[in-house]
Amino acid sequence: MSNSAYNKVLSQADDFADRILRHSKHYLPHIARLCLIATFLEDGLRMWFQWTEQKDYVSLTWRCGEFLAHTFVLLNMVLQLVGCAMVLLRKFVYPAVGMLFAVIVIQTLAYSILWDIKFFMRNLALAGGLVLLLAEASGEAKTMFAGLPSMGGSQRQSYMQLAGRMLVILMFITLFSFTQSFIRLIQLIIGSVLLVCVAIGYKTKLSALILVVWLMVLNLIMNSFWSVPSNRIMRDFMKYDFFQTLSVIGGLLFVVALGPGGVSLDEHKKEW
Repeated sequence: MSNSAYNKVLSQADDFADRILRHSKHYLPHIARLCLIATFLEDGLRMWFQWTEQKDYVSLTWRCGEFLAHTFVLLNMVLQLVGCAMVLLRKFVYPAVGMLFAVIVIQTLAYSILWDIKFFMRNLALAGGLVLLLAEASGEAKTMFAGLPSMGGSQRQSYMQLAGRMLVILMFITLFSFTQSFIRLIQLIIGSVLLVCVAIGYKTKLSALILVVWLMVLNLIMNSFWSVPSNRIMRDFMKYDFFQTLSVIGGLLFVVALGPGGVSLDEHKKEW
């Protein structure tokens, strides 16, 4: 493909993505927030409906006694459900994100996720989605107080968007499979290109939109927990992966909705 033909295809893809965003700009952030808190909401409800199982697991694993085990389950449930409600209501977003960050840290330590590189990277990706939620809240605050000195608020938001982008794409690294299959190799190449584009902020919205569609398809295929009988333990693992992946999709939707921010090639191209 010649350079001019490549640029024409890329321009058409950009125009298509822009049309989608123009028609969805009013409700895309709401969808992003709902997806982002999905894993916290599901886990908070699971703490309530599986209270005894969760308490027994913590008590047996850490040998901490029933009181501390009950406290752990209660703390997780309250932080997640209250934090999710605050995010959805868009009230006290900063404290809400702090609560959800605390849950990630607590569960990383309590469930020994720190030593499982795959789950640890997925938790980092989840944290990236929360950083992008903070970036959105920061942008809304800046708009609310337009005309007042920003004290570097715009730059802070740009760095939040950069950090969020870099963390969210870690989810895809855990999905890569280094096998000899030709299809797997093509997926690896295309996925790597898209990840680099999101990381450096080049054609960011288009790349993130493609990753959203890709991850949604993979999630429905690989984590279809509803097709597994309820008495099989694999169902819980697949359900956990499904909602965690849905939350990372929410983070990517924030990348689509907010754009790459100031620290990106897309932004610097405007100055050239």
